[in-house]
Amino acid sequence: MPIVYRKLFDVLKANGYTTYKIRKEKLIGQGTLTAIKNGTGGLDAKTIARLCEVLNCQPGDLMEYVREETTSGGTKTDR
Repeated sequence: MPIVYRKLFDVLKANGYTTYKIRKEKLIGQGTLTAIKNGTGGLDAKTIARLCEVLNCQPGDLMEYVREETTSGGTKTDR
């Protein structure tokens, strides 16, 4: 998946958010949280806007684009 959310987890941790607190304050649903941790899902614009408001940040502080490269066998790999 070309959009990765590693930065999001760093920002959440720096602001004192645990998985429990994220769910309790309904910032991200459990299924979505699991999917982005596993790299199989993403966030919608409404959720990104809410996170930016709560965490006082910009979308680029939460996620980044990582180009997928094609190996010689034709499969895509993440950097």
